[in-house]
Order: sequence, then C-alpha cells, then structure tokens
Amino acid sequence: MTPSQLLLEGVELMLFGMGFVFVFLALLILSIRLMARLLERFAAPVPQRAVAAPVPTRASAQDPAPEVLAAIQAAIHQHRARRG
Repeated sequence: MTPSQLLLEGVELMLFGMGFVFVFLALLILSIRLMARLLERFAAPVPQRAVAAPVPTRASAQDPAPEVLAAIQAAIHQHRARRG
C-alpha cells in the first residue's frame, strides 16, 4: 500500500469510529430521557414533607465555654510560637 492509501484508510477508520461513538452517545441520551419520562408517568408520586423548622445559624448559637476558648487560644499561641 502506498502512504496516501494508508492515510485515507486511517481517516476512514477514524471517521467510522467517531461516528459510531456519536451515534452511541445520542442513543444513550435518548434512552435516558425516555426512561425519565416513563418513570415520571408510571412511578408513584413522592409525598410532600412538611416544612422543616429553620436551622439556627452560628450567630444565634451559644458561645463556647470560657475553658474551651482558653484552650483554643493556647493552641493558637503554641502553633504560632513554633512557626516562628
């Protein structure tokens, strides 16, 4: 085979492979969408839960105990002293 024939055969194989992958992915997307529609239609409806109470934010939470704050401050001081 000549180099040009080999190149054309490689391009043909590349296009065939890319086309096959494209068709496969398109079919995969279509089947996923079809399954989603089927599930929406035939699946039992999900019961709605009652609205949950709001989660308290950090600002409304209690402050840590003074002993905990002292331990945190000591750990930070020790860490900074080691770093130099």
